[in-house]
Amino acid sequence: MASEPPLSPEETRRYARHLVLKGMGGAGQQKLKAARVLVVGAGGLGSPSIAYLTAAGIGHLSIADPDNVSLSNLQRQILHDSAGIGRGKAESAGDFVQALNPHVQLRLIAEPILAGNAETILAGHDLVLDGTDNLATRNVVATAAEKLGMPLVSGAVSMFSGQVSVFAPHLGGPRHAALYPDDASADALPSCEANGILSPVTGIIGALMAMEAIKLITGIGTPLIGRLLIYDGKGGGFTELAY
Repeated sequence: MASEPPLSPEETRRYARHLVLKGMGGAGQQKLKAARVLVVGAGGLGSPSIAYLTAAGIGHLSIADPDNVSLSNLQRQILHDSAGIGRGKAESAGDFVQALNPHVQLRLIAEPILAGNAETILAGHDLVLDGTDNLATRNVVATAAEKLGMPLVSGAVSMFSGQVSVFAPHLGGPRHAALYPDDASADALPSCEANGILSPVTGIIGALMAMEAIKLITGIGTPLIGRLLIYDGKGGGFTELAY
């Protein structure tokens, strides 16, 4: 991560609760400001991830999503609103970011991430968050992240539950294929369209994804590398599995 100029007086007031937080402080906030983060998908998981990364003060945020906002998205995709139906999700998310925190530098990518462009899109970032519901896209992003030596924060949700993990083979963790084999069918990733999803579940998992990203950037705590954190909304509990 590149160095950034000192925090401005306005930024000092904006991030005051971080600056007094033991373990974060000014050094941690500077790391957030210097970080370059890519979020793939501005939907159910991308929305809370983007919102909290923006609020936390990520300096450079890229948002990739080729889709448009639809009415059925609004039940859970909190970056978007009724007036934005039909707009590109990346553009809509960008407006949210700029309104919340003008200190965040934005890059909007309104094109699908494919095997042919994934490395180019991911290059130059410090880490990537993937909350898409398409296993093919997830595999492409994971392959590119691994090749570039970039941590990947991955989340998934279905019905009343969700899960989050961090893939970082370059740091000694297992590969993405340990959880999602390369030959797995699309059915291995539950579809919200087919099975439904309770809206707050996406908020919980998306917020956890943002938390993992902040931990990786600042060095605070222990990231979920080689660990799968599973949330059960009905039971109100978490389970952790090693893999």
